[in-house]
This record gives sequence, C-alpha cells and structure tokens, in this order.
Amino acid sequence: MDTRLRQALARAEEVASQLSDPATAADPAKLRTLGREHSRLQPVVRVAESLTQCEERLAEARELTASGDAELVALAAEDLKALPAEVARLREELAELLVPRDPHDDRDAILEIRAGTGGDEAGLFAGDLLRMYTRYAERQGLKVETIAVSEGNMGGVREAVVAVRGEDAFGKLRHESGVHRVQRVPSTEQQGRIHTSAATVAVLPEAEEVDVAIDPQDLKIDVFRSSGPGGQSVNTTDSAVRITHLPTGIVVSQQDQKSQLQNKLKAMDVLRARLLDRRIAEAEASRSAERKRMVGNGDRSGKIRTYNYPQSRVTDHRIGLSVHNLPEVLEGRLEEILTALRRASQEEMSGD
Repeated sequence: MDTRLRQALARAEEVASQLSDPATAADPAKLRTLGREHSRLQPVVRVAESLTQCEERLAEARELTASGDAELVALAAEDLKALPAEVARLREELAELLVPRDPHDDRDAILEIRAGTGGDEAGLFAGDLLRMYTRYAERQGLKVETIAVSEGNMGGVREAVVAVRGEDAFGKLRHESGVHRVQRVPSTEQQGRIHTSAATVAVLPEAEEVDVAIDPQDLKIDVFRSSGPGGQSVNTTDSAVRITHLPTGIVVSQQDQKSQLQNKLKAMDVLRARLLDRRIAEAEASRSAERKRMVGNGDRSGKIRTYNYPQSRVTDHRIGLSVHNLPEVLEGRLEEILTALRRASQEEMSGD
C-alpha cells in the first residue's frame, strides 16, 4: 500500500500543478480529463492527511505515558484508547481508495436495455428494468436522459437507450451488463404457470471525441421517416437517422429527437460509446486469456441475475449472492448487490 500511496500523492501534486497551468485552461479536453482525475485523487489526499495526523497523535500519546507526569499520562490514556481504532479505520479506508480503478469509472454512462426471449413478457420486464435503474439513479443523485425508447406491446419496452450522468455513473453501473432473467406469472397467464423471460443490459462508458477517432469515410448515413410516438414531425419529414460504422458493422438508429441534426448527434454519441466499449472489451479479453475474471468483464452472453417473483428473491449468479427483497430492488434499492459486486471486483484486482 505504501508504494501505491506515494504514487497517488505524487500524481495528485502533478495534476494540481497542471490544472493551475494557463495552457490547460485553453485545452477543454485536457481540462476535463485532469478535472476527473483530480476529483478521484482528492479523497486519497484527504484520508492520507487524516491518517498521518492520527498516527502522529498516537506516537505523542505513547511518549507522554513514559513522561512520569500523572496529569499528562491521564490525558494520553484517552488518546491511547480511541486512536488505534481510528488509525485502523483510516488505513482500511485508504487501502480501498488505493485499489486500482478503471479510468473510465468516473464517466457518464450509456445504458442500453433490450427485451430478449419471452415475447410480450420480456418487453414488460425490460420496462421494469428501465424503471429500476431510473429509480436507482435518482437515489444516487444521477441524472437520466432518454436517448431512444422503442415501445412494445402491453406497455412494455422493446429497446431503451438512456444516458446516466453524474459522479461515477459508469463505475456505479458497470457490473450490470449481461442477461437478466425474470421468473413470474404473466398477467395474461390463465393457469398460474410461472414463465421465464429475459432482457439484456449493456452499460457503456460515454465516449468523447478525443477517445474515439471516427473517419467520416467509414460512415454510411441513411435518413428515413420517423415512426411511432414522437411529436408532430413524425411521418412528415425524413428526420430519423441510421448510421453504419463500416469497419465494425455497428449500426445505430435514432429517431426520438425533433430534427435530423439532433438525431445524428445523439446517434454519434451512442456510436462512440459502443466503439469505446468494443475497445475496452478487446483489452479485457486479452487479460482474461491469462486468468478468469469473476466480475466486471461485461460479458453479455451469460445469465448474470435472476429475479424470482414467487420467492421475492434476487440472485446474482456471479458472486452467489441472494437477497429476499425483490420489491425494494425493483424500486432501485440496488446498493447491497452493487456494493458486493464492487468489493468482489476490488478483491480480485488487489490480488493481481
């Protein structure tokens, strides 16, 4: 921990110096990057300073006990009783802060939810997940901005893409990528049989133009007439946009905005996020070739969580955690599950 602490404190000084450089203020991209790093390092600096102060007070208290002065010994006794526990607490907090973090954790996130197997019931479940994450974001002080929503039957959702903005938005949600499964009796089921449906969730770090260079020559852009709910412009102008990234085959469609330009800008935001996510996944795959990662690889091919209505149980299969508070989880109370996932990931990273 000592080596990591020295490196973090040295980097904090370097970042503070660069932020005060007038040249940085003239470079918005660099200013944003350094600002995020500064915010990430400040808790380390603050806790390290508190730890140093406590350790110095503890050393002084121990010296006073050997002074022979009864009054000073009595004063030192209080510190000797309280300070060791405080030093231990601060050391534990500092160790957690020094666990290597993904540099993308403090970014805004693009959250994509799609109905999977299960027909209309899968669409209803996708809508439940969208509501759950929206409630969670509100509880965390994050802002949710709708990018595109494709409605399904019976009030369900075929596909939803939203931006989640705020402190550590991607870091808070990154472990949610994967297949989510629900077991419940659909409202249309006459015989009370339990059905299993699924939806996929993808959480991408929002990319900036400096992160992903996109050659305009690599893009095929089609415009078409919007369909479905969306305002007066729907079905009257070719405002919807479909962008195909030719080298990767990634396709992004956007029709929820009022103008073709707005739709194109939103589509480009999503495209950049997917390209950045692809690059991260490729890097992660190379690391996974050396060892099996338990949490955090964003693999969407396997089931990660089951929501069992009859037993009011939510089970995260990656860490074997089950909680029996399904209604609360669906209201966005995800803290227990997400904290356990984050700790499991940190423990694994600490062992690297």
